[in-house]
Amino acid sequence: MNYIFMRLASLPLTPATELLQLERLQLRLLQTEHVVASLRPELECLLVYGPEPCLPVHVFVGYGGAYFSWQNAEKRHPVDDIEGAAQTLAAYVNRDRHP
Repeated sequence: MNYIFMRLASLPLTPATELLQLERLQLRLLQTEHVVASLRPELECLLVYGPEPCLPVHVFVGYGGAYFSWQNAEKRHPVDDIEGAAQTLAAYVNRDRHP
């Protein structure tokens, strides 16, 4: 690989890249999991809401741009698996829901 491209690949993600990843996650949550999520560009995060009135889950891109993280970075999922991240987050926000 070209030296310049190798250097670019090693640079951390820009906020714009992180916001695009969060936007893709938001769309997947809304379309396939039917979970309401609100992109907050000024905070560089996604707020994911559960079915019950409660505080939203604050999701951000962390660990050098490799993971979606939430619950004070104790929970995470790889950013290259949008579908899996949406399923994991949907299960997380619906965890206290009773059938």
